[in-house]
Amino acid sequence: MAAYIVGLINLVVNLITVILILDALMSFSPLEPWHPVRRFLDQLSEPIVRPFRNIIPPAGMFDFSVMIALLAVQLIGQLLIVLIRSFF
Repeated sequence: MAAYIVGLINLVVNLITVILILDALMSFSPLEPWHPVRRFLDQLSEPIVRPFRNIIPPAGMFDFSVMIALLAVQLIGQLLIVLIRSFF
């Protein structure tokens, strides 16, 4: 049972990580903000990144909130795995 939950957590964390990285890379692409692919990635990533954007101001043209969100997702995922393994 624990292996199934750990695998599910890893899957969700990896999926969120890929979405955040793709969205960050798409911000450098020449696609318009209203392009369907870019809008879809923005809709998926914005709820995760928004709390960090409210805390961390942009540094010039760089937005470090995506990097902090990635770190937070990874840390929360690892914490959940440790808790689940110690519980079961």
